[in-house]
Amino acid sequence: MKISEASKVSGVSARSLRHYEDEGLIVPGRFSNGFRDYCQSTIDRVLVIRTLLDSGLPVRLIRELLPRLTDGPDAGTDAVCTEFLQEVQSYRDRLAARIAVLSDQQTALDTYLRQARRTDL
Repeated sequence: MKISEASKVSGVSARSLRHYEDEGLIVPGRFSNGFRDYCQSTIDRVLVIRTLLDSGLPVRLIRELLPRLTDGPDAGTDAVCTEFLQEVQSYRDRLAARIAVLSDQQTALDTYLRQARRTDL
């Protein structure tokens, strides 16, 4: 299917599909005229990519993980290496630290707003 149809089927913009290709996450086929040709397995891969991106993983980690998830029937079960899991854990820990900072900032703003509203009375 052409990129416009692949975009509709996957719910991912054509621009994103081109970006995934540029990042080496997908490799669509080509028609004789050079247009991209997306098969169902590529669409399935795009959906996995979307899910991983939505979970917050950066493209760099997705590029490393994706072959383990999509190559073969049970490729993802035993193939996830310890180093990769440590990297995902490290990413998750950095994310948790950022969330804690944002939460502290939100609490400080809430406190400020409560105090500011009291003085307006």
